[in-house]
Amino acid sequence: MNETVLRKSGMQYLIEKFGVVDAERFISLMIKENFDYTEWQKDLFADLSVEELFARGRAAQN
Repeated sequence: MNETVLRKSGMQYLIEKFGVVDAERFISLMIKENFDYTEWQKDLFADLSVEELFARGRAAQN
């Protein structure tokens, strides 16, 4: 998937989940904060086992 397709797909997903206004707010937050995605992801999934994380990923595909 090229970057253009990834951006478009990501924005469509955010709009579907949050609506236009909150999708834009989310993007704004990511841009203006000193944001380290890798560290954020570590904190986000810190309390999940590998099995639970896998199950959530599998569920999200369906």
